[in-house]
Amino acid sequence: MWNYTYRPDPIFHGTGPLFLGLELEIIVPEDRFDDAIATATDALGSLGYLKRDSSIRPSGFEIVSHPMTYQYALTEFPWQLLDDLARLGCETDTGVGLHVHASRAGFTGPAHIFRWMKLVYRNQDQVSMLARRTSHYAPFEPATRARAKHLAKGCRNAVGLPRYQAINPHPRDTLELRVFASSLETRAVQAALAFTEASIRYTADLTIPQILAGGWDWERFTDWLTHRLEYAPLVAELADLTREEGALLCAS
Repeated sequence: MWNYTYRPDPIFHGTGPLFLGLELEIIVPEDRFDDAIATATDALGSLGYLKRDSSIRPSGFEIVSHPMTYQYALTEFPWQLLDDLARLGCETDTGVGLHVHASRAGFTGPAHIFRWMKLVYRNQDQVSMLARRTSHYAPFEPATRARAKHLAKGCRNAVGLPRYQAINPHPRDTLELRVFASSLETRAVQAALAFTEASIRYTADLTIPQILAGGWDWERFTDWLTHRLEYAPLVAELADLTREEGALLCAS
């Protein structure tokens, strides 16, 4: 297990240009720590590594993947690992996060980054529902939303902004979507990856007339999703969450 500051040279998996990097924080029982490390390390192989993270209480580690395409992740990531860690007594809660890095090279340019950031920030409630949490580690900062057009031009424009926010604009080569609660449920983690890729793909070709006609609306995005089978984990997750929210509203 590596120190928190460990930054190896990336090993790219799949055919880009859009690559995703997964950071999954896991709470690990102290008496099963060695078993959990061995289980995770064996399963990940060259696809990822473990890092210490003192913010995980009372103890735990962070699973970090090398950059991979969404489709590569669906078929090649060792998803059984999540069940194996759960059987060892590992768990997650809203205090630990799931972060997804998206390669800047996967965007068509600054205007595309701007459109994507606006989609995320304009739909804070819906994104938070999907993320299953709101957190002071990933707040939707009004100052960041106001500077989205400026920030889309590069990380150098993020000086003075915190990295603890919904979209961390500081990394040189990626944009970090930090909103998600961690999970050991395979579909929830796949849905986080799917949302990241799908939202980037959706905003790639949005025109000004489409935006003026409601292109940034959540309903437009989810309608677009339903016609793309590759995002089935996200569609199923959203359907279940919507039903749960409806049941809570009826119960109240």
